[in-house]
Amino acid sequence: MRQHVNPLSQFFQRPLSLPSKSILFSNSHYPIHIDIGSAKGEFLIELASKYPKWNFVGLEIRESLVSASERKRKKLELNNLKFLFCNVNVSLHEWLSDLDYGQLKRVTIQFPDPWFKRKHFKRRVLKISLLNSIARFMGKDGELFIQSDIFQLIESMTNVIDHSNYFDRKDLDGFKLINKNPYDAYTDRELFALKKNLKIYRAMYIRNSSLFIN
Repeated sequence: MRQHVNPLSQFFQRPLSLPSKSILFSNSHYPIHIDIGSAKGEFLIELASKYPKWNFVGLEIRESLVSASERKRKKLELNNLKFLFCNVNVSLHEWLSDLDYGQLKRVTIQFPDPWFKRKHFKRRVLKISLLNSIARFMGKDGELFIQSDIFQLIESMTNVIDHSNYFDRKDLDGFKLINKNPYDAYTDRELFALKKNLKIYRAMYIRNSSLFIN
């Protein structure tokens, strides 16, 4: 069961000042992977355990899930991982501006809230302003990975990314999507979808280094 919150409500429109990378991580120079909508945190917990020379940031709009994920992270003593509460469309740009150029290597957006009704499409997380912020601070050959079990949503997301021209779709052949999660780590929703034999739609993008944003 998805727990929806309205990201456009007044409460979630308040900008939050997120802790700087030097406060979050002792090795703040490591490459960074951001997971937008980290939910229960299982995906990043698995990656942070496997890759100690990367820093991982999970961003989630549901504060209760952030608290639960942080408890698990602390219990496992994963110091290269941090879960933060925020609305990424309001608070992420400023945090990204604090990074060293090229330090942001990966961004993942997995199984975001679909907001099926047309009047609610504006609540979907991937907006052109967010994509511009990611592209502006992501280094050459940085990765943007998206996946969903809802075709209409992945179609909408790929349209936003494709029309931006800041990213090139990997393994693209018409509307071909990649068949496998490339990170060998799974969100709680992905495991549920696999167990139920639901179709999962995935796309990997690589930052187009020839295009720059002022």
